[in-house]
Amino acid sequence: MSAEILIELENAVESRRNFAIISHPDAGKTTLTEKLLLYGGAIHEAGSVKARRAQRKATSDWMEMEQQRGISITSTVLQFSYDDFQINLLDTPGHQDFSEDTYRTLAAADNAVMLIDAAKGLEPQTRKLFEVCQMRSLPIFTFINKLDRPGREALELLDEIEQELGMKTYAVNWPVGMGDRFQGVFDRVKKQIHLFERRAHGSKTAQDTVIDLGDSRIEEFLDQELYYQLKEELEILDEIAEDFDLEQIHAGKMTPVFFGSAMTNFGVELFLKSFLDYALKPEGRNSSEGEIEPTYPEFTGFVFKLQANMDPKHRDRVAFVRVCTGKFEKDMTVKHARTGKTVRLSRPQKLFAQGRESLDVAYPGDVIGLNNPGVFAIGDTIYNGKKIEYEGIPCFSPEIFSYLKNPNPSKFKQFQKGITELQEEGAVQIMYSADEFKREPILAAVGQLQFEVVQFRLKNEYNVETNLEPLPYSVARWIGGGWEALEKAGRIFNTMTVKDSWNRPVLLIKNQWNVAQIVGDYPDLNLKSTAPVGSGIQPD
Repeated sequence: MSAEILIELENAVESRRNFAIISHPDAGKTTLTEKLLLYGGAIHEAGSVKARRAQRKATSDWMEMEQQRGISITSTVLQFSYDDFQINLLDTPGHQDFSEDTYRTLAAADNAVMLIDAAKGLEPQTRKLFEVCQMRSLPIFTFINKLDRPGREALELLDEIEQELGMKTYAVNWPVGMGDRFQGVFDRVKKQIHLFERRAHGSKTAQDTVIDLGDSRIEEFLDQELYYQLKEELEILDEIAEDFDLEQIHAGKMTPVFFGSAMTNFGVELFLKSFLDYALKPEGRNSSEGEIEPTYPEFTGFVFKLQANMDPKHRDRVAFVRVCTGKFEKDMTVKHARTGKTVRLSRPQKLFAQGRESLDVAYPGDVIGLNNPGVFAIGDTIYNGKKIEYEGIPCFSPEIFSYLKNPNPSKFKQFQKGITELQEEGAVQIMYSADEFKREPILAAVGQLQFEVVQFRLKNEYNVETNLEPLPYSVARWIGGGWEALEKAGRIFNTMTVKDSWNRPVLLIKNQWNVAQIVGDYPDLNLKSTAPVGSGIQPD
């Protein structure tokens, strides 16, 4: 590799930051996403999710059903620049029924932002997603939101994170008041108070007044009671707080904590600036050839998401590819690790929710969109040079199952096309009975809303009405021993044998009690609650 190319790659990696936002529903994730875009100059006025009908639609929620219901159903990628940084923001669904899409997106992220409602603290979905981040040792940055409303004490929230998640906290800033009295935040690093001008819905960037903590004019700007309360809380915090440790942050063992209000924009830009300073740049990833650094000269990347019909007029399918190493260039030819085929990447796109524009180059940490005429699957690796495969992305055990039936035989082709494309993009897991006489697909999902989305999209995108026939199972387990082990075991009561998209045997089981019974009675089955998606190497 020439010195010029190496310097180009090193500079590109240094300037890139890639992160996913995780939260429980209604913590304000889409609102925070919009405000980060506002400060990054990617949009000029933020849409309000709460007033969705009156204002323009939120940028990151583009699917028709998302706009109707006011929730995020699918992950989106939003790319923008700020202070010489190139940022890839991976916005994920907050609703627990779509957590599998979030898990896949986290496989493409270098950092995670954990968004917490100040009134509610940690919630079940946040805990689940935190565990996935921890599995991948992602640095986690915490933004405690909705300080403009009544909430719990800041110290109590820090204690909850430490006790329940087992990670240290470092408050980078501290709230000045709360609810109607929330006036700003104190920057503990620069020892400055930022007092914000309150505006309705924060559709524009917030104006702030910056005052040094020891400034003699401080009581002209800040209510005396709030000032003394702030000083008292800071004294307590300084006594009990851990020291700031960037190594522990990068290892996912300490979380920097920020307080603010995404709705009013208080603290959003301060968070963004600190995040860019502290976040991990793109790093090496595990592969069939060991860990590969981003400055490896040959291009490599992996597919972490597929999305059908982002543009209904063109009935397109887009593969979301995380660039891992080297330099991506338009019209380049790459190898497809799973099939061994050569693929020309002729129409790459820069992604911004549903909006896309052509791009010529991309670097490690970037996410690009590639038109996918049935070539790519989730977990696929594409590469140049020596063959490399990255770790597969796991699929998790579904909890509800139902036959999907097509009542109209004349719509058979549309039904099959819709099922195939929705299966490819991972909108839902689709399995089939091991009984060859039962041809109907079985939808396997984490939550009922996934079924509703599949039926909605089949109707709206493929013009197919469908019916559901629920199955009485609540657990799926992949059989590590394969079909041979299953055949040796013979008939297993209270189960149904199905096959997944990769023809692997899966047991559908009535409940967790039955799982424990089967594990005891049939140890050779080696039941697994996750299985890799695609052709990538399996993680340890």
